[in-house]
Amino acid sequence: MAPLATPPPRTGLLVIQPLKRRHCAECHAGPLQMLVLEDGTPRCLDCADLGHLVFLPRGDTALTRRSREESALSAVVVRFNRRRSRYERQGLLVEEAGLARAEQRCLADVEARRRRRVRDARRRAREDVRFAEAFAAEIRRLFPGCPLDRARDIAAHASMRGSGRVGRSAAGRALSEGAVTSAVVASVRHLDTRYDQLLMSGLPRHEARRRIAAAVETTLRAWRGEVSGVG
Repeated sequence: MAPLATPPPRTGLLVIQPLKRRHCAECHAGPLQMLVLEDGTPRCLDCADLGHLVFLPRGDTALTRRSREESALSAVVVRFNRRRSRYERQGLLVEEAGLARAEQRCLADVEARRRRRVRDARRRAREDVRFAEAFAAEIRRLFPGCPLDRARDIAAHASMRGSGRVGRSAAGRALSEGAVTSAVVASVRHLDTRYDQLLMSGLPRHEARRRIAAAVETTLRAWRGEVSGVG
């Protein structure tokens, strides 16, 4: 039998996944899925006193680290990569009880992250409510004739998280007069004029805006209290 190439020395126990059919030099079991080299001679895991360990494939860094921490005995599993001419890590052999404890620790972390996401979502929801209320109050300050329910609807629409609308811009979050006015104008344009119908008829956006500009301004002036009749 041709001798196995010996992996470079490293701290701790090392187990090899052979590329060729190999048998244990002691009990002749095989072909072996994994083996240990002792003075260049292959031994099966049972003969190497590692048969009680379970294989944990690489991929989950946290589980791998914790499994090693929880196992009194562990071994690194490697396989030779011909193309790269080097041994590469495939996973770990760890104690089954240690793996179970590590999995419980990881599950606890998952649950902790879930609870944190819930808390964060609730916090953001409270912040969104407060911001929408402040936005609506600023609308009513600038446009006292705007009905309260309408101001709330405009604020909720403009300040929706992740929408990219004016309320979520830096100016909107600062409740700047320009941002608040832009949100009100957009609402009036879509709900109180023929703007949407003009767009659906194929009219270019700038021309549609020009045609309804006077109607928008009339509503804005009324809501500002400059003229009577709308509100």
